[in-house]
Amino acid sequence: MIEIVVTLIAVLEAAGLVVLWLLLVRARRDLEELQRRVDTRQSLMNGGREAVKTVWGAASLLRKKGFRGAVLTSIEDLAGWAQVERPDLAQLTSAGHVAIAFSDIEGSTALNERLGDRAWVKLLGRHERLVGKFVTAHGGHIVKSQGDGFMIAFAEAEQAVRCGLDVQDALGDSAGSLGRERVRVRIGIHMGRSVRRGDDLFGRNVAMAARVAGQADGGEVLLSAEVRDAVADEPGIAVTGAREVELKGFHGAHHLYTVERVR
Repeated sequence: MIEIVVTLIAVLEAAGLVVLWLLLVRARRDLEELQRRVDTRQSLMNGGREAVKTVWGAASLLRKKGFRGAVLTSIEDLAGWAQVERPDLAQLTSAGHVAIAFSDIEGSTALNERLGDRAWVKLLGRHERLVGKFVTAHGGHIVKSQGDGFMIAFAEAEQAVRCGLDVQDALGDSAGSLGRERVRVRIGIHMGRSVRRGDDLFGRNVAMAARVAGQADGGEVLLSAEVRDAVADEPGIAVTGAREVELKGFHGAHHLYTVERVR
């Protein structure tokens, strides 16, 4: 009799342990499901907040500047971005020299006004594809683009100059116009040494390239003295003019040079 009671107690204890184990498993699953729901809700809330911030930011920009002001940019804007971000471009060349080119469309504000926003955005798309094609062909890298402006990096000054000349030739060719519109692009190129993340020299060289581009006229490829010296003996490239200018933020007078392709 005692043996039967002991056996019964053992069976009940075992059954109790099984039930407890099942309850623990269920509780764990319920906890995991609850955590997933919390994570999903938090993710949605975070994503929603970011989306709202983006929408309100865009709306605020549109209210302040209008659509035209929101899509337009300048060489100065791109230079300012680069000096803050400072991407590591030194890998382009083991010698540490990087040629930096800036370009934008001359008279873009007036052109946008005349075309209207929809046609202007289409023109920007064609312009971006044209510039991108020649940058790729010459081994360059578009560091940043906004609106009608580009900041482009090359390992060699020759690559940058030949790319600039190709862009100008394409825009000057009747087959290379951007749709029905003739546009004039100004391009400025400067090169510097040891362009690295966190190195103030990067900011200086970017600013110099931006200042050179700011002095260019539509249809020109304008070079700093450093770039002129680097391509002086390259076949098919001819320096055709020089001018002395003062550049904002840089001491003294600076010599800049126009360049053309030798046919």
